[in-house]
Amino acid sequence: MAILPMKRIHIYALLKDQRSILSKLQQLGSVHIENLSEDEFFVKKSTIDDLVKTEREMAMVDEAIEVLDSYDPEKTSLFDSLKGRQELTLAEYEVLAKKQREFKETAERIINLNRHIAESIAEMQRIQVQIDALAPWSKLDVPLQFQGTRFSTAFIGTLPGEYSLEQLLTEMSNLIPDVETIHAEIINKSKDQTCIFILCHKTDASAVDTALRTIGFARPPVSSSSLSPAEQSAELENRLKALEKEVEESKAEIAGYSNDRNSLKFLYDWLALEYERLKTEAYLVESRRVLIISGFVPEREVNRVVKELKDNFIVHLEVEDPGPEEQVPVLLENNKFAEPMEGVLASFSYPGKGEIDPSAIMSFFYYILFGLMLSDAAYGLIMSVGCGICLWRFPKMENSMRKTLRMFFFCGLSTVFWGALFGSWFGDAVTVISTTFFNKPFSIKPIWFEPMKDPMRMLVFSMVVGIIHLFAGLAANIIQNVKAKKYLDAFYDAVLWYLLVGSLLVFALSSQRFVEILKLDFIIPASVGKAASIVAAAAAVGIVLTAGRESRNWFKRIAKGLYGLYNLSGYLSDILSYSRLLALGLATGVIATVINQMGAMGGRTIGGAILFIIVFLVGHSVNIGINLLGAYVHTNRLSFVEFFGKFYEGGGSEFTPLGVHTKYYKLKEETYHG
Repeated sequence: MAILPMKRIHIYALLKDQRSILSKLQQLGSVHIENLSEDEFFVKKSTIDDLVKTEREMAMVDEAIEVLDSYDPEKTSLFDSLKGRQELTLAEYEVLAKKQREFKETAERIINLNRHIAESIAEMQRIQVQIDALAPWSKLDVPLQFQGTRFSTAFIGTLPGEYSLEQLLTEMSNLIPDVETIHAEIINKSKDQTCIFILCHKTDASAVDTALRTIGFARPPVSSSSLSPAEQSAELENRLKALEKEVEESKAEIAGYSNDRNSLKFLYDWLALEYERLKTEAYLVESRRVLIISGFVPEREVNRVVKELKDNFIVHLEVEDPGPEEQVPVLLENNKFAEPMEGVLASFSYPGKGEIDPSAIMSFFYYILFGLMLSDAAYGLIMSVGCGICLWRFPKMENSMRKTLRMFFFCGLSTVFWGALFGSWFGDAVTVISTTFFNKPFSIKPIWFEPMKDPMRMLVFSMVVGIIHLFAGLAANIIQNVKAKKYLDAFYDAVLWYLLVGSLLVFALSSQRFVEILKLDFIIPASVGKAASIVAAAAAVGIVLTAGRESRNWFKRIAKGLYGLYNLSGYLSDILSYSRLLALGLATGVIATVINQMGAMGGRTIGGAILFIIVFLVGHSVNIGINLLGAYVHTNRLSFVEFFGKFYEGGGSEFTPLGVHTKYYKLKEETYHG
């Protein structure tokens, strides 16, 4: 309904009270603090180090919560997101705040345990690789690093491919016929490699080494262990079991912190509040003993803020009206019907300076357009009943979620209204069911008409709705200019366009050909059409003379005026844009009808009834999902482009007070007025 009036507030306080004052302002949640500039007397305090530290601690706590959830998942239901944050009284909050160091230690312990688990798992994988590498050597009764005795040399390694002992000895005999004494063993073999042990006299070591290299001999990775492979494997297995036990114990210890989950959540919120305070501190300026805070406060909150500050601190306060050119943050206040539009409006932009809050007028058309696009009474009933139950059952849900559900509740009511007018209840489900399964054709007749049987009538109606919507935008333009006492601007930018577009429509409706194309059952008298054409011509001349009125040069003024008149084509395209009401409405009905016909293909049998139920539930669920998304997107498009294009630019900044902006907990309303 309105943009709440703001007051500028300046707070002069003792520097020693800075943290306490910011905490009080945070509890009040009513002061939008501005970033002040330094001068020769007042400077800013750097909070970068503290911000980085706090952000790091928040990340640590968030990670600890995620780790705890991974080892001991929190039991949640589908509707938990609708329950809202848990409430705390200010006294409960202060008690928990005193334990924040203890909660940090818990978070650090969980992180360290998780890090130990990760390191242990990595070590286990490394050990397993070692065990796998030792497996082929399990029959070797000497260490892999064994190189021989005083008079002998040992060669322990692998050959590519598969060798038998006979093949190995034959190969060596051919390569080194002069070496008579060689002891060889096949420790393990596969089609890829053969593990061998060869022992020879030291005097023959060089020749044997050369021969082995010729056939691709490679030593195993160097091992410093003096144990045999089997003994090494046993030792590694013991280490692996010990690590597995440590991992399980660490996991159990982490899961044991499940009762501390809420404490960690509180710690995260406490750090979030600390982080917001530190960011705000960077906006303030201070001298050796004095602190200055400047910002905006809603006019209705001024007395409460002033009283709280004066009752608790030594402060000097100055409250004044913002300057005429000053950019003031925007805080909207609307009734329950229009309030849901605030979120949609925020996704576009908040009202700029001198603009009105369009939420109220936007909401009326938004619900109508949405309902026309979805246009199935049963779908709308499902939406409204579902959203209504959620709003009733979960009174403490977050305000943003409440606004969204309320928006779809009203959109559902609109859909029921238009669906009943057009006779669509799950498409033609009533007719199909009564005919297929009861052999008694019955249908719910449309209160007005059926768009699929009379699409031209629906197209004309869609364009009429579009014209009304566009004219409402021009009316908002007039209200906006009159409020700013720009009466001539209201006449030039809105009234002249009313006359031009309205007169052209009247003139068109006096044309027999135009009426026949639209299949209208009435025609405006030619004399009225002629009078309308004269008014349209006069309005066009007025637009040419005034659209470029900011230019002093008459040539530029007329050129800009002609360009402004060219915007008439924009009005035509805008009106045609509303044909999407027909397109999306028909899409919903046609798809629903096809789904019903597909389901009825099984005939009047038990199997046919089962098939119909399955197709009906799946098909209509998909249809309502797709077309609900389409209705939402295109309703936003018509609001943002066609409607806002007539009066609204946006560009305002949101009112963002220093407040209790938390993730998991919130202070009870009796102690917090954010």
